[in-house]
Amino acid sequence: MTDFLPVSADDLKKRGWDGVDFAYVIGDAYVDHSSFGHAVISRVLEHAGYRVGIIAQPDWNDPKSIDVFGKPRLGFLVMSGNMDSMVNHYTVNKTRRDHDAYTPGGVPGKRPDRALTVYCNLIRHTYKDVPIIIGGIEASLRRLSHYDFWSDSVRRSVLLDCAADLLIYGMGEKAIVEAADALKNGGDLTHIRGTVYSTHDMTGMRGHITLPSFDKVKSDKQAFARSFAQQYENTDPFSAKPLVEAYGNGTYVVQNPPQFPLTTEELDAVYELPYMRNYHPMYEAAGGVPALNEVKFSLTVNRGCFGGCSFCALTFHQGRIVQSRSVESVVKEAKLMIADPEFKGYIHDVGGPTANFFRPACDKQLKQGACQNRQCLFPQPCPNLKADHSGYLRMLTELRALPGVKKVFVRSGVRYDYLLADPNPAFFDALVKHHVSGQLRAAPEHVCDSVLKRMGKPPAKVYDQFCKAFEKRTEKDGKKQYVVPYLMSSHPGSGLKEAIALAEYLRDNRLNPMQVQDFYPTPSTVSTCMYYTGIDPRDMSPVFVPTDPFEKAMQRALIQYREPKNRQLVKQALEKAGRKDLIGMGKKCLIK
Repeated sequence: MTDFLPVSADDLKKRGWDGVDFAYVIGDAYVDHSSFGHAVISRVLEHAGYRVGIIAQPDWNDPKSIDVFGKPRLGFLVMSGNMDSMVNHYTVNKTRRDHDAYTPGGVPGKRPDRALTVYCNLIRHTYKDVPIIIGGIEASLRRLSHYDFWSDSVRRSVLLDCAADLLIYGMGEKAIVEAADALKNGGDLTHIRGTVYSTHDMTGMRGHITLPSFDKVKSDKQAFARSFAQQYENTDPFSAKPLVEAYGNGTYVVQNPPQFPLTTEELDAVYELPYMRNYHPMYEAAGGVPALNEVKFSLTVNRGCFGGCSFCALTFHQGRIVQSRSVESVVKEAKLMIADPEFKGYIHDVGGPTANFFRPACDKQLKQGACQNRQCLFPQPCPNLKADHSGYLRMLTELRALPGVKKVFVRSGVRYDYLLADPNPAFFDALVKHHVSGQLRAAPEHVCDSVLKRMGKPPAKVYDQFCKAFEKRTEKDGKKQYVVPYLMSSHPGSGLKEAIALAEYLRDNRLNPMQVQDFYPTPSTVSTCMYYTGIDPRDMSPVFVPTDPFEKAMQRALIQYREPKNRQLVKQALEKAGRKDLIGMGKKCLIK
């Protein structure tokens, strides 16, 4: 039966079901598209023979709202949504957002803060003994003790707050089926890769790493940084060991090693499941779900990232080993897309976390995993790096040739140092000629090498080299195209001196960025660890961290110094930094 999964008791009757194996509680609206985590997990379970019902955005003040299907046979699955609920709700300034792209009509307020915990407590209010499995980004990045920006505190594993039986971290297709089979057969949930569980009995535990206790990391920032470093070094499935974190009353939280990456065949199978590729019809009256607009005519072709950006959680969530779909599978999905009456001939994006990462960084990673204490691209490309875009180029070329396709864009963003490392210019030439929609997104983030070092980004000269190469190709093709830089203010390591240097770079290159991202300390990133502790966990060196709201406002204003509304802040910043030479009528001055 090809249809949306049940969302009501009437839907169960239509399918001839007397109940569900799993009730899946989600903080997003129900969108049956492979870009939405709940769609993937529910379809994977369905393919494995399990009955799944969807409870989307329940009323957390009403226990009956999670009782749509009655008591599930095997358990509840809980996910707060495609975004962490706190990031979904609040800006970096901790002001409430007025739009939620994952809710019908974009209406805010349809999920609670810390949705994962609230939903689980709601379930426990009615069902005391039904197994609960939590997953998704909010669970994945809060699986052990972590710094929580919104409460400015170290919080314990969300597994304990949720009183859940199991936490699945990362991309959970394998783990969820293993957990379902264990529940069905009365088996053990504690030996599944890619999961976290709690226990009071450490008998028989061998080969694990004991992290500093929760009480220790909560009171000692050095201990927090050391613990984070050990977690960061144990994100690879080939080398990771179980991690154990002690809590009071004899409770231990145990993280099993990650699941092994999916093979190309397995990844193809996931994306070829019978998704409806749309939001549930019940949202039509509200205008649909805005988040679908960004991905409906885009193709996800890879996962994982070996870029190693300090402020990104991909290392913790998807891992560093890139996994890619086959060209045949992607073309097959593109044909489904083309058949959609709303398709206008434009494939909006072909990519993933990083568009041009279409293969593992080196051949070794497929058999031995990523290096524990070495990055693939930082501080410079590893000698073992195999920069090869041939597979990705073949895919783009075949997509361009499909009847009904006018243009294929690459909008995920490219890692320009990896692009430059490829000795074959064919992909770079094709990218500029065929796949840029006027603007190509790139993320230098900053221009000061001292800040870039903390960010895990390449030196500034690499970005300049890329821009020159892009401009040369653009001129050759007779096009008007531009590189649009993403920039970040107030990252650990950036003071006013560095912020002013960035403003001068923008002045000299006649750049006027319309958008600037203040560093946002989200759970389980290297940068967030630096923000909280003032320590770089990679070498335990001290780091300057801009935390004063006024200084952060000045750093942001400097990047947009041309804006009249920012003049006073820019003036104060320049005066405070002793750079009055940049105030006046000279050509080099930032403000008059």
